[in-house]
Amino acid sequence: MLVVGVLEARLRLRSSRSLKDKRRVLRSIKDRMRARYNVSVAEVDDQDTWQSIVLGFALAGSSSTRVAAELEEILRQLRLHPEAEFLDHDLQIL
Repeated sequence: MLVVGVLEARLRLRSSRSLKDKRRVLRSIKDRMRARYNVSVAEVDDQDTWQSIVLGFALAGSSSTRVAAELEEILRQLRLHPEAEFLDHDLQIL
């Protein structure tokens, strides 16, 4: 059985002063999450707002427990990010 997990996470960049600053942090987060968790990730909202990041993650697997655990680990990593303040998230397992 195919299980798909979808995560939307909202972050704030208080030290960001431009879209260039935002893109630097965004690229770092996306590259790290792709490499570490083999997850699809994209900025899904607030593209033109330089202090806000809304990321969408998608992960497929055969076990809902495994998919949920991986997405929870991604959330944990986002909460620990030194430049981005974690605000909110929405997690769904389909």
